[in-house]
Amino acid sequence: MASNVWKGHLTFGLVSLPIRLFVAARAETIGFNQLHKTDNSRVKQVLYCQVEDKPITRDEIVKGYEYEKGQYVVIDEEDLKKAAPKTAKTMEILEFVKAAEVDPVFFESSYYVAPEEAGMKPYSLLYQALKKTGYVAVAKVAMHSREHIVILRPGSKGLLLHTMYYRDEVREADEFQTDTNAAQEKEIELATMLINSLAASFEPEKYSDQYRENVKAMIQAKLEGQEAVEAPTTEKRAPVIDIMEALKLSLAEAKKPPQSVKKSGDEAITEAKAKKGRKN
Repeated sequence: MASNVWKGHLTFGLVSLPIRLFVAARAETIGFNQLHKTDNSRVKQVLYCQVEDKPITRDEIVKGYEYEKGQYVVIDEEDLKKAAPKTAKTMEILEFVKAAEVDPVFFESSYYVAPEEAGMKPYSLLYQALKKTGYVAVAKVAMHSREHIVILRPGSKGLLLHTMYYRDEVREADEFQTDTNAAQEKEIELATMLINSLAASFEPEKYSDQYRENVKAMIQAKLEGQEAVEAPTTEKRAPVIDIMEALKLSLAEAKKPPQSVKKSGDEAITEAKAKKGRKN
């Protein structure tokens, strides 16, 4: 099992159970190193003291908070430990709310909540009760150098936790609003038909990062001495000014049978390797 990112007790009412948190999801990207352009050697970032005009090592670094321009107060690890609230070790459920009331714009990161052996029964109790009632739990927990407001909800196999943005962290946008009088009833009916024609069960395995796949294929081509080629783009269509006409065309397009799926980047790399093997 993956290493836990937080370990402590979850409490609700007078019930307390030991739990651990594990990262549930993370972004997958292709990493690149920075190289010196003239000789392709890898470069390193150097920590440099401007006053002494010389490089320094990491063990010479301390944290500092700039309270005025160019003026700092030094903060060490012991100071930060003293400032840690009780939620650094105990996650307290504050209240229960309906899941539908939580706007996804507040969601930040996702974690699996795993019980310790001694907490299996109260963990199961909370999990089953949340599933039955349709509520999610709102709690607070301190980790990663800050105190988070979190949502605990029942997943298919156990409890999931989502750290949330605070209200003052969600940006207000005065221009972000909808004129509900802009669309006519007939247009709404056609749009509804289009939505229903494209409706499907959510299957995350159907989707992939095409940009990442293209980069993988490009890297493999360069390794084999080939020139990088531009990735194929989707067909561009002239903009349709008439909304009704656009909806009708979209409905007609939605009724067509799906085209064959293009090869992924990994498949392209495998095929390229196979071709290279046949050449050798």
